[in-house]
Amino acid sequence: MAAGLPTAMDRPHFIGIGGAGMSGIAKILAQRGAKVAGSDAKESATAEALRALGATVHIGHAAEHLADDATCVVVSSAIRADNPELARAAELGIPVVHRSDALASLMEGLRPLAVAGTHGKTTTTSMLAVSLSELGLVPSYAIGGDLDAPGSNALHGDGEIFVAEADESDRSFHKYAPEVAIVLNVELDHHANYASMDEIYESFETFAGRIVPGGTLVISADHAGARELTSRVSGGPRVVTYGEAEDADVRIVSIVPHGLKSEVTVLLDGEELTFTVSVPGRHYAGNAVAALAAGVALGVPAAELAAALGAYTGVKRRLQLKGEAAGVQVIDSYAHHPTEMTADLEAMRAGAAGRILVVFQPHLFSRTQELGREMGQALSLADASIVLDIYPAREDPIPGVTSELIVDAARAAGAEVKPVHDKADAPAVVAGMAGPGDLVLTMGAGDVTDLGPRILDRLQSK
Repeated sequence: MAAGLPTAMDRPHFIGIGGAGMSGIAKILAQRGAKVAGSDAKESATAEALRALGATVHIGHAAEHLADDATCVVVSSAIRADNPELARAAELGIPVVHRSDALASLMEGLRPLAVAGTHGKTTTTSMLAVSLSELGLVPSYAIGGDLDAPGSNALHGDGEIFVAEADESDRSFHKYAPEVAIVLNVELDHHANYASMDEIYESFETFAGRIVPGGTLVISADHAGARELTSRVSGGPRVVTYGEAEDADVRIVSIVPHGLKSEVTVLLDGEELTFTVSVPGRHYAGNAVAALAAGVALGVPAAELAAALGAYTGVKRRLQLKGEAAGVQVIDSYAHHPTEMTADLEAMRAGAAGRILVVFQPHLFSRTQELGREMGQALSLADASIVLDIYPAREDPIPGVTSELIVDAARAAGAEVKPVHDKADAPAVVAGMAGPGDLVLTMGAGDVTDLGPRILDRLQSK
């Protein structure tokens, strides 16, 4: 069952079309036949992938980039009010649509499965997209990261299922009405938008309340925040819990590591089911079990879905192997919250033969201000780390908030850590530290990912 174009979305203009969430929506609209246009701050492989689908992508933001016949302008929360294309839209009377509303409109007439949580959304959404596709169900999907190539973060499929990553950062996940929703975990993050855990809980309660009548909430039984949320939504949708807790509805019996893979056994409906997860660590095994429980809630046979989950081999920036040089592996991690950092470092520790060396780039001043100490403690799980300056993204600096907060906390936790203020110096510093058998992890949500190839080049020339 294919869905057509939503009303007023046949000639959309995207401001920031190259972003992970925006590009996915643009891609699906282009595949549905819309005349897509947009702009982005810089050239990218994602921009080229969109052009290959027929989209017009301008580089830089200027009023003249917005065509007079555009039916709407799509924006994310990151777009500032003084953007010239936004001002031009107001002059022309062109409706402005938030990214979440555009995505919600794409799900109409389908069976939406929305994946939420403070961590693990992209991985779990990707696992579902890959496994459901492997089973021939031809889902549509919109993911916050690329699977295996630029622009592979979204697809318009002819099946009835739509799998979407549901972003809590700006409360935009309140716009969706899923048949099945996953909540992986609930923690305080996005400090510019949430002042307390109570606000976080209220936001996730609203999301759970959007599940359609007869729908299902799949939620962790292991995570304290998720258990608290479960108690708050009693009397609402059908709830299916998963995890290692004894009272989980889908209980993880064992997770046995095999290098960078895991063999997972679950107890589901009174029967044990064993399958392989092709990414390392308990964190990712838990994501796979959440995907399994959600697929079963949609009516997918458990044994078939479990086998298909083994086809998932990772997503870009989620423990992605960038290469090996001089006996040193370089892996890229998107982890930027202490919980994510800890999970990825523990996963790497389980499969590493030598030392683990981290190049960490803090993301956002507000997050560093609130969680800098915990970030430093997480880095104590590495054998040695270098810490770069804060990647500001959409934020202005906060006086007194620098990456030194993390360095000081890491040292207090007994970690070997060194600040590097010029990112261009990092490859030489890392190459000087690394030896055969070591593993280098570039970590953070900013442009630290660009360092992987440079580190490999420097190692090769040693």
